[in-house]
Amino acid sequence: MTAAMHAIILAAGKSKRLGAITENTPKCLLSLGSTTILEHQIENLAANGIRTVSLVTGFCEDKIRETLGNAVHYISNSVYDTTNSIYSLWLALQEIRGSVIILNADVVFHPGILTNLIASPYPDALAISFQGGMGDEEMKVTVRNEKIHDISKDMDPSGADGENVGIIKFSPQGRDALFETVDELVGAGVVNAWAPRAFQKMCASFDLYSVSTAGLPWIEIDFPEDLEEARREIYPRICDG
Repeated sequence: MTAAMHAIILAAGKSKRLGAITENTPKCLLSLGSTTILEHQIENLAANGIRTVSLVTGFCEDKIRETLGNAVHYISNSVYDTTNSIYSLWLALQEIRGSVIILNADVVFHPGILTNLIASPYPDALAISFQGGMGDEEMKVTVRNEKIHDISKDMDPSGADGENVGIIKFSPQGRDALFETVDELVGAGVVNAWAPRAFQKMCASFDLYSVSTAGLPWIEIDFPEDLEEARREIYPRICDG
């Protein structure tokens, strides 16, 4: 039930690949016209009945707090500059139990992607954009019988089935299995890795399913051209329904 779900948004990073655009501003607070990336995500969560949100912050945390106030629960990653999203996820999962939705804070997406993920009969699943033409930058996946078989940026693009969107659903049991996996990795010193490193390890022994974006618009903001595309094309398409 969505009313009981808790959202975790991973927003601690400095986003160095955006250069001067994020020199003094966290990526999640970049504008999409009348709103910011982060506020857009929170609106999409609320539209899907999810109003309990924990935000893992780090870089320019004060600006995020100024923007959102008490609308979310804050978890501070004080070592954001030497860690990555897997460590932020580890911090969040220490506090949060039960069903969770996990989002990367740089994804602009149609709310229907989240709707379909929640409505999926699979208790533990990743939103996947099934596509070709990927390169080194995308977090690529292979899928077998609708289950995630592998997930990695290092995967040969020619063998990939699609791209991980950065929106993931876990049941209470899935959350527990995820925390066990993340805790093991962090305990072994794997702190400067993307969160999907845990999904990769987990899917070898735990069923993680894929749920297609079904052609609905979305984009991950990594580079200035991504932000330009989000503002020019993706966000207007989302607003038009």
